Amino acid sequence: MSGFKKRPLMSTFGLELTGIDLSKPIADEDFNAVRQNFSDAGILLFRGQGHISPADQVNFSQRFGPLEEHVLTQFLLPGYPEIFVVSNIIEGGKHIGAHGGSKEYHSDLAYLEKPSLGSVFRCLECPESSGETSFVSMAAAYDALPKKLQGIFDELDAVYDYAWSYDRRMAKIRGPLSEAQRAKTPPIVHPAVRAHPETGRKSLFLSDIWVRHFVGMSEDDSQALLAEAMEVAKRPDAEYKHSWRPGDIVMWDNRSTMHRACPFDEKNTRRLMHRTTIKGDRPLRAATKH
Repeated sequence: MSGFKKRPLMSTFGLELTGIDLSKPIADEDFNAVRQNFSDAGILLFRGQGHISPADQVNFSQRFGPLEEHVLTQFLLPGYPEIFVVSNIIEGGKHIGAHGGSKEYHSDLAYLEKPSLGSVFRCLECPESSGETSFVSMAAAYDALPKKLQGIFDELDAVYDYAWSYDRRMAKIRGPLSEAQRAKTPPIVHPAVRAHPETGRKSLFLSDIWVRHFVGMSEDDSQALLAEAMEVAKRPDAEYKHSWRPGDIVMWDNRSTMHRACPFDEKNTRRLMHRTTIKGDRPLRAATKH
């Protein structure tokens, strides 16, 4: 695989890597280069991977670390509990995957004590001209904040509350959480600015769907402050919008990016995606200068 090529997706983040077949073993030296590009760029795109198997996706993903089994166990791929199925397809009167995906920016599993390191998303079926996924760099967002806001967020802790968010946003679409699922996702506190463990770069670590409030602040004041940061992060000129093709694999670094699903005709078109989610560590608070 030596000699793979790189193409920037955006001036500030994201790379397409070509000359890589993810169904074949990757030598350690080449894999280390892929991993470094992943940490530096935040997003990697691999096209033309339609021939790979679920086992191939799992094997590639596991090179980055152990994999999560999603709390919504009804949407795990039979025989491959590491693969979370995302789809609007109905078979036998039931959805085969998680549907009605979040149209608001988030990073995967940020509501866990140890949020995800990254996600590997494989496209099997998709609409031709809709259903894109948009991405933003939270490292670039932090850099774009006014210095005063950087200083404020440097000192804040955010309370993530998955059940609170799910009840408001998803319960009517995907059904209520079970008591066991609620027990697995209690409110958790993370620093609002984290240091990337491999690059040291500061990133905002926030979500306007899962952050209920900042420690020591009311929900109303917290949501107003959160909106200021998200307005900077979601600047239209800072977004990368990926138009899917079957066989695409996009992997994103949940430590430094956010993403959202774009709308599509869920009644009359089909979308089928397989996601593996790499386990991470507790976010590290970025060092502050005084």
